[in-house]
Amino acid sequence: MKELNLNSRSGIPTLLGLVVSLIVALAVVVTGPPAFKIIGVIAIAVLLFCAAGFYMVEPNQAAVVTLFGRYVGSVKEAGLRWNNPFFAKKKLSLRVRNFESGRLKVNELEGSPIEIAAVIVWRVVDSAEAVFNVDDYESFVHVQSESALRAMATSYPYDSHDDGGISLRSHQAEISQHLKDELDERLTTAGVDVVDARISHLAYAPEIAQAMLQRQQAGAVIAARTRIVEGAVGMVEMALDQLKSKGVVELDNERRAAMVSNLLVVLCSDRAAQPVLNAGSLY
Repeated sequence: MKELNLNSRSGIPTLLGLVVSLIVALAVVVTGPPAFKIIGVIAIAVLLFCAAGFYMVEPNQAAVVTLFGRYVGSVKEAGLRWNNPFFAKKKLSLRVRNFESGRLKVNELEGSPIEIAAVIVWRVVDSAEAVFNVDDYESFVHVQSESALRAMATSYPYDSHDDGGISLRSHQAEISQHLKDELDERLTTAGVDVVDARISHLAYAPEIAQAMLQRQQAGAVIAARTRIVEGAVGMVEMALDQLKSKGVVELDNERRAAMVSNLLVVLCSDRAAQPVLNAGSLY
């Protein structure tokens, strides 16, 4: 079922013509001969029936028109419109709408329970599909959005422990695009286009939140220490190379190892080192 554009008459000129016709018919009934009075009464009945063909279409709204259960087309021209009085009209909004899903409790890729919610921005782009392909397109959007959010959450870890790995917490753009693609695939049959989809709430489930916080803190400490050691090794290497290239001092292997040890202690310590001055000879 695809949307078809249906031509409709402008309501204001049609209404004026109908009013004038009613006035003429009433004048015939009041002043005309008996035979014309019967015709005037029939004309009034027909004109009043034609008045049922008027309907209003607001901006960013569509009227889905059917004739005895058969889809005829959709009218999107705003204002007072007129069509065949036998046509049945069902109006629906084409405006951009949004909602926030409830907080869902799911297991992420690594099996840890998390709480997640998302804000979905959507709109109807095909009125025929929205009305005829699903029973209630608004309910369909809400249910499928929660289903897509669950499926997406189980595809990624909460936090990535590998460089370059995509995670729910650190890669918002990629996660949002994945969720949007998942929703587009599910909602296209209902004539709905997803404008945007973003995570609005993300946290570990309360029963493991404290343990995961300790894990994150430990990971952060390890990562920081790794960076410190890498930097310290580079600084020690640079210091030894400069001492050697400038001929400041010649160090044997034992003294060289002692100097490397002392520099690493100073550079990698989490508190300031206490200096000890050697008043004697280096050897």
